[in-house]
Amino acid sequence: MTSPVSSSANGPAALLGLAAYAAFSTHDVIVKHLGATYSPFQILFLSALLSFPLITVVLIRDEKPGTLRPVHPWWLALRCLCGATSAVCAFYAFTRLPLSQAYAIIFAAPLIITVLAIPMLGETVRLRRGFAVLLGLVGVVIVLRPGATALDAGHVAALLAAFFGALNSIVVRKIGSDERGVVMVLYPMMANLLLAGAIIPFVYVEVPIGDLGLFAVVALLVLVAMGFLVAAYTRGDAMIVAPMQYSQIFWAALFGAVLFDEYPDWQTYAGAAVIVLSGIYILKREATSDVSENTPVLKTRTRLGHSTGLRVGTILRRKGRNG
Repeated sequence: MTSPVSSSANGPAALLGLAAYAAFSTHDVIVKHLGATYSPFQILFLSALLSFPLITVVLIRDEKPGTLRPVHPWWLALRCLCGATSAVCAFYAFTRLPLSQAYAIIFAAPLIITVLAIPMLGETVRLRRGFAVLLGLVGVVIVLRPGATALDAGHVAALLAAFFGALNSIVVRKIGSDERGVVMVLYPMMANLLLAGAIIPFVYVEVPIGDLGLFAVVALLVLVAMGFLVAAYTRGDAMIVAPMQYSQIFWAALFGAVLFDEYPDWQTYAGAAVIVLSGIYILKREATSDVSENTPVLKTRTRLGHSTGLRVGTILRRKGRNG
């Protein structure tokens, strides 16, 4: 059972959540910068390779008994494929689109999770959450404006990042209680290395020492952000921490203007506002115990939409909190 959380701790928890997503946004800014030179596959490979020693230090502290053989190998294989695909698509979207627009589309992940939870988790989505999903999809249409603006591969990549990130989260909810945390993290990390490594010979660009340092910072920022998220969820209510992910739209606007001279039109922000409001409403409805048994969005305690390596739930379970 999740231990009760004092309401006085929710303020610091919210600040920790904001710090986590500020770190994630800084991670994405560096990925966008590197994406001008390197393929998303090379970025995924090197960031996964440099993350491996850092995350392994965390994983070896997993005291849950068992082997590294997965209980649900096919579901775990699907998780690995979804995580790698979502990450590559997100990295590509960051390179091709303004950060604000990429985030707005990827923010559709909670809507997709809500829909996928019906067949995969047996979740019942009643009228209000169903309406929130439809409203969120209207927000996506506002951002994309099909027919009014040219849609390119970056938009498709952002949509795929949201879909595969959502599917990844659903698989975690489905098998996470049966698998060891080390299994749930180690296999996707290895899959990122193997799948991206298979493409590397065709897209490799020599990496100077300065850029190698940036790749190392990317790997470190994931661990820092996850540390902040673990601290946030340990101290505060999930309903307070989870919406902090939407603060990334502020960082996207700031970093986009200052670093990349990006000034998306008002429709992008209007659509993003609709998507964010629908996502927050879904979180609020799931927080009501008689509405959602599985709470697939609320308990997806990582960055929605794309792979981020180490998962918050893995550490929370070790700390005695449900994740």
